[in-house]
Amino acid sequence: MVINKAYSFRLYPNETQKALLARHFGSCRFVYNAFLRARIDFYAANKGTEKQGLTYTDTSQMMTDMKRQPEREWLKDVNSQSLQQSLRRLDVAYHNFFNKRAHFPKFKTKHGKQSFAVPQHFEVDVEQGLLGIPKFTPIKTVFHRPIEGKMKSVNVSKTPSGKYFASILCEIEKEVKQKQTGGEIGIDLGLKSFAVTSEGVEVPAPKFLRTSQDKLTRLQRLLSHKVKGSSNRNKARAKVARIHEKITNQRNDFLHKLSHRLVSENQAIYAEDLNVRGMTANHHLAKSVSDAGWAEFIRQIKYKSEWNGVHFGQIDRFFPSSKRCHACGWINQSLTLADREWTCQGCGQVVDRDLNAAQNILQFGQLSMVRRDTSKPPKRPGRPRAVRRVAELGSRLL
Repeated sequence: MVINKAYSFRLYPNETQKALLARHFGSCRFVYNAFLRARIDFYAANKGTEKQGLTYTDTSQMMTDMKRQPEREWLKDVNSQSLQQSLRRLDVAYHNFFNKRAHFPKFKTKHGKQSFAVPQHFEVDVEQGLLGIPKFTPIKTVFHRPIEGKMKSVNVSKTPSGKYFASILCEIEKEVKQKQTGGEIGIDLGLKSFAVTSEGVEVPAPKFLRTSQDKLTRLQRLLSHKVKGSSNRNKARAKVARIHEKITNQRNDFLHKLSHRLVSENQAIYAEDLNVRGMTANHHLAKSVSDAGWAEFIRQIKYKSEWNGVHFGQIDRFFPSSKRCHACGWINQSLTLADREWTCQGCGQVVDRDLNAAQNILQFGQLSMVRRDTSKPPKRPGRPRAVRRVAELGSRLL
């Protein structure tokens, strides 16, 4: 199995290198915005004709002609391949939009995160702590971990707080075998408790944004009072950016540690297919849902499961995991969000809402897995047991 893995390292450029980095960021941003505008105008002018849009090849030729213009000669001072990568990123953004994976591309701003790509002709000197890229003298870099695999490209970025990073994309050959140790768990994600497993383990919600809300509010208020374009406003903006960066780092650290532990301890993990975008449309829940980071957590579990031979499955979002009693199958139609415990009228036991949901997710996930296995042609004499397992789980879910 071939996997792509990125390693991020902190850069410490000198003042000359910072100025050249700023030119690269600005030039790549200019190319992206200029040809996004060109694509929009071309579509408006040719709507209904045979050719309604520009392709990557068209924009690449147009950029070559642009660099020959006297007023655009400053584009030649920047790595040409980095400019080409901006066009490729624009083309990918268009494809994602047409395939309904993302919104329509937006114009880039100098106030957000800045980046440019270096697809080749870069050098990494781990012993000296230097990164060499075209047009630059070697940049001081802290390689805090070993790099594995074949290095394919480098993405240089600058955060709103003023830090520089290099993300090195590597291609790694990895032998993945189906994991045979560990148990099977279902995970119910929530706001009060970040996650509750079918084994009864409850992970409290860290609420990093809520914890830093008072300090963030004070700094944002101070920022709003500063004169636009002033040095004091830039300093205040950097302070706000550092708080947001700290919150992001805390959340990522929490999600990575939890997802790694779950994948290491289990051979099968099941979760719900949550409609996170729909939940954030509710202004009562939007901040808490965004602070939880459910989508990122599911993404991490998914790719880590693939890398480690762990089965990961998601059940349908409309399955009544909270309303259904995992023991007898009775469904509580009157259940509300405020009800954390309820009594089953089918078997009489007191049901914990989150634990019950996790156990239902595990049962339904196991049933889906067994059904998929039994739908395949028989390969060995173990099929009757699988059929009995389907009947057993099916009777519990009905």
